[in-house]
Amino acid sequence: MLNLEKVKLMNKLAMYENNAGKTYLPISKYYRSDYIGMALIKNFFLVTIGYILLIAVILGYLSEYLIDHINNMNLMALIAVIVIGYLILLAVYTVLTYVQYSVRYHRAKKSVKQYYIQLTKLERMYGRNEKKNNGRQTSRRK
Repeated sequence: MLNLEKVKLMNKLAMYENNAGKTYLPISKYYRSDYIGMALIKNFFLVTIGYILLIAVILGYLSEYLIDHINNMNLMALIAVIVIGYLILLAVYTVLTYVQYSVRYHRAKKSVKQYYIQLTKLERMYGRNEKKNNGRQTSRRK
């Protein structure tokens, strides 16, 4: 006989696995430091590539001015501004990435913890059901 509470719980667990579980379950397999570390490494490369592309576009846009005034420019100051701008941009994006992925990790852990609590509840229901059935003789054809 079907247990309505068990069916509802199984349906709820299946809906979680198909919706939020697709994003939260893989995150929960990592340690916090590994998950955030991977995000920070990815952030470093993406910010570096983006900054290089931004500098290339700006240099392309100002190429005529740069060619005309290259003799009068202080190149060391220009390089220092470019490097300091990169370091500031990298620091800002690193902090934002750290905060974002920390929050995402804690949400995933909290959500998966609730999922495992419900899964344990379902397992107990099956355990009780099997204890009841072990005491009874079932008449099945073999």
